[in-house]
Amino acid sequence: MLDLFQLGINYCNSLMPLIKLVKAVFTIIQWGIPIILILFGTIDLGKAVISSDDKEVKAAQSRLIKRCIYAVAIFFIVLLVNLLMKLVGESQQGSKTETKVDSTNWFTCWNDA
Repeated sequence: MLDLFQLGINYCNSLMPLIKLVKAVFTIIQWGIPIILILFGTIDLGKAVISSDDKEVKAAQSRLIKRCIYAVAIFFIVLLVNLLMKLVGESQQGSKTETKVDSTNWFTCWNDA
């Protein structure tokens, strides 16, 4: 596997702002989007209940259930991506013959951000 950090130059410091931005976006996606989906579904259901229309209530319930499923899926997709990055990084570190931690490894940079 091609590792940009094998070139002998410590890219970790130069890439740190980008890595922090990506981790912040992942966090917003993982927590913000599911909360917004569930909140909008609850608001839709509340409007339907206030209108007292049975057909509209059933439609709002199905939308809320779908949004909850989407929220859980989004949460776990981001969690799965982070887990895969961790597993790949650990397998890369474990394959080295040295016992010291390489500070130029991309996974070390990801954890330090």
